[in-house]
Amino acid sequence: MALYDGINFRPPQAVAREAALGLEYREKAGGRGGLTSRQAAAAGVGSGVQRAASLRYRQNQSPETIRRMVAFFGRHERNKEVKPEYRQTPWKDAGKVAWLLWGGDPGRDWAEKVLRQMEESEAQEEARKLKRREARARAASSPNYRG
Repeated sequence: MALYDGINFRPPQAVAREAALGLEYREKAGGRGGLTSRQAAAAGVGSGVQRAASLRYRQNQSPETIRRMVAFFGRHERNKEVKPEYRQTPWKDAGKVAWLLWGGDPGRDWAEKVLRQMEESEAQEEARKLKRREARARAASSPNYRG
Protein backbone atom coordinates (compact mmCIF):
# COMPACT_ATOMS: atom_id res chain seq x y z
CA MET A 1 0.00 0.00 0.00
CA ALA A 2 1.44 3.36 -1.02
CA LEU A 3 1.64 5.97 1.71
CA TYR A 4 -0.76 8.47 0.15
CA ASP A 5 -3.23 6.12 -1.57
CA GLY A 6 -6.70 7.56 -1.31
CA ILE A 7 -5.57 11.19 -1.13
CA ASN A 8 -6.68 13.35 -4.04
CA PHE A 9 -3.81 15.57 -5.16
CA ARG A 10 -5.82 17.10 -8.03
CA PRO A 11 -6.77 20.73 -7.35
CA PRO A 12 -10.49 21.48 -7.26
CA GLN A 13 -12.12 23.73 -9.84
CA ALA A 14 -12.25 26.69 -7.43
CA VAL A 15 -8.44 26.57 -7.09
CA ALA A 16 -8.08 26.41 -10.87
CA ARG A 17 -10.30 29.50 -11.26
CA GLU A 18 -8.27 31.53 -8.76
CA ALA A 19 -4.98 30.55 -10.42
CA ALA A 20 -6.41 31.46 -13.84
CA LEU A 21 -7.50 34.85 -12.47
CA GLY A 22 -4.00 35.39 -11.07
CA LEU A 23 -2.49 34.67 -14.48
CA GLU A 24 -5.01 37.02 -16.13
CA TYR A 25 -4.22 39.80 -13.63
CA ARG A 26 -0.49 39.24 -14.04
CA GLU A 27 -0.77 39.57 -17.81
CA LYS A 28 -2.95 42.65 -17.47
CA ALA A 29 -0.34 44.23 -15.18
CA GLY A 30 2.39 43.66 -17.74
CA GLY A 31 3.95 40.62 -16.06
CA ARG A 32 3.91 41.96 -12.49
CA GLY A 33 3.02 39.75 -9.54
CA GLY A 34 4.51 36.40 -8.72
CA LEU A 35 8.06 35.43 -9.59
CA THR A 36 9.05 34.50 -13.10
CA SER A 37 10.79 31.17 -13.59
CA ARG A 38 14.16 32.97 -13.82
CA GLN A 39 13.57 35.00 -10.63
CA ALA A 40 12.39 31.91 -8.79
CA ALA A 41 15.43 29.89 -9.87
CA ALA A 42 17.75 32.68 -8.70
CA ALA A 43 16.00 32.70 -5.32
CA GLY A 44 15.93 28.91 -5.10
CA VAL A 45 12.12 28.74 -4.87
CA GLY A 46 9.24 27.65 -7.08
CA SER A 47 7.68 30.09 -9.49
CA GLY A 48 4.17 31.34 -8.76
CA VAL A 49 3.59 31.43 -12.51
CA GLN A 50 4.56 27.76 -12.86
CA ARG A 51 2.38 26.88 -9.89
CA ALA A 52 -0.57 28.79 -11.36
CA ALA A 53 -0.26 27.00 -14.69
CA SER A 54 -0.33 23.57 -13.07
CA LEU A 55 -3.21 24.58 -10.80
CA ARG A 56 -5.19 26.12 -13.66
CA TYR A 57 -5.00 22.87 -15.61
CA ARG A 58 -5.81 20.89 -12.44
CA GLN A 59 -2.67 18.81 -12.64
CA ASN A 60 -1.96 16.55 -9.68
CA GLN A 61 0.35 18.25 -7.21
CA SER A 62 3.12 16.36 -5.42
CA PRO A 63 3.23 16.00 -1.64
CA GLU A 64 6.24 18.34 -1.66
CA THR A 65 4.23 20.94 -3.58
CA ILE A 66 1.36 20.68 -1.09
CA ARG A 67 3.84 21.40 1.71
CA ARG A 68 5.24 24.37 -0.24
CA MET A 69 1.74 25.71 -0.83
CA VAL A 70 0.86 25.56 2.87
CA ALA A 71 4.15 27.29 3.71
CA PHE A 72 3.54 29.97 1.06
CA PHE A 73 0.06 30.74 2.36
CA GLY A 74 1.34 30.88 5.93
CA ARG A 75 3.96 33.46 4.98
CA HIS A 76 1.76 35.55 2.68
CA GLU A 77 -1.63 35.73 4.43
CA ARG A 78 -1.23 39.51 4.63
CA ASN A 79 -1.16 39.72 0.81
CA LYS A 80 -4.56 38.17 0.19
CA GLU A 81 -6.51 41.42 0.47
CA VAL A 82 -6.16 44.07 -2.21
CA LYS A 83 -4.46 47.19 -0.86
CA PRO A 84 -6.80 50.21 -0.73
CA GLU A 85 -4.86 52.07 -3.41
CA TYR A 86 -5.50 49.19 -5.83
CA ARG A 87 -9.22 48.62 -5.17
CA GLN A 88 -10.12 49.80 -8.68
CA THR A 89 -7.15 48.05 -10.32
CA PRO A 90 -6.50 44.86 -8.28
CA TRP A 91 -4.18 43.46 -10.95
CA LYS A 92 -1.64 46.12 -9.96
CA ASP A 93 -1.34 44.68 -6.43
CA ALA A 94 1.59 42.26 -6.79
CA GLY A 95 0.87 40.61 -3.42
CA LYS A 96 -2.73 39.89 -4.34
CA VAL A 97 -1.66 38.58 -7.75
CA ALA A 98 0.87 36.24 -6.10
CA TRP A 99 -1.84 35.01 -3.68
CA LEU A 100 -4.10 34.21 -6.62
CA LEU A 101 -1.32 32.50 -8.57
CA TRP A 102 -1.03 29.97 -5.74
CA GLY A 103 -4.79 29.31 -5.83
CA GLY A 104 -6.12 32.03 -3.55
CA ASP A 105 -8.24 31.19 -0.52
CA PRO A 106 -9.52 27.96 -2.11
CA GLY A 107 -5.90 26.94 -2.74
CA ARG A 108 -4.98 27.58 0.87
CA ASP A 109 -7.98 25.64 2.17
CA TRP A 110 -7.39 22.74 -0.21
CA ALA A 111 -3.64 22.51 0.46
CA GLU A 112 -4.22 22.57 4.23
CA LYS A 113 -6.85 19.81 3.90
CA VAL A 114 -4.54 17.65 1.79
CA LEU A 115 -1.65 18.24 4.21
CA ARG A 116 -3.85 17.09 7.13
CA GLN A 117 -4.70 13.93 5.16
CA MET A 118 -1.02 13.35 4.40
CA GLU A 119 -0.07 13.77 8.05
CA GLU A 120 -2.81 11.34 9.13
CA SER A 121 -1.58 8.79 6.59
CA GLU A 122 2.00 9.26 7.81
CA ALA A 123 0.91 8.78 11.43
CA GLN A 124 -0.96 5.59 10.53
CA GLU A 125 2.08 4.27 8.69
CA GLU A 126 4.30 5.01 11.70
CA ALA A 127 1.84 3.16 13.95
CA ARG A 128 1.92 0.15 11.60
CA LYS A 129 5.75 0.17 11.62
CA LEU A 130 5.82 0.36 15.41
CA LYS A 131 3.43 -2.61 15.68
CA ARG A 132 5.63 -4.65 13.34
CA ARG A 133 8.77 -3.78 15.34
CA GLU A 134 7.05 -4.71 18.59
CA ALA A 135 5.83 -8.01 17.12
CA ARG A 136 9.36 -8.84 15.91
CA ALA A 137 10.79 -7.97 19.32
CA ARG A 138 8.23 -10.19 21.08
CA ALA A 139 8.96 -13.01 18.65
CA ALA A 140 12.72 -12.64 19.11
CA SER A 141 12.41 -12.81 22.88
CA SER A 142 10.25 -15.92 22.74
CA PRO A 143 11.99 -19.14 23.90
CA ASN A 144 10.75 -20.84 20.71
CA TYR A 145 12.26 -18.19 18.38
CA ARG A 146 14.63 -19.60 15.78
CA GLY A 147 15.45 -16.42 13.84
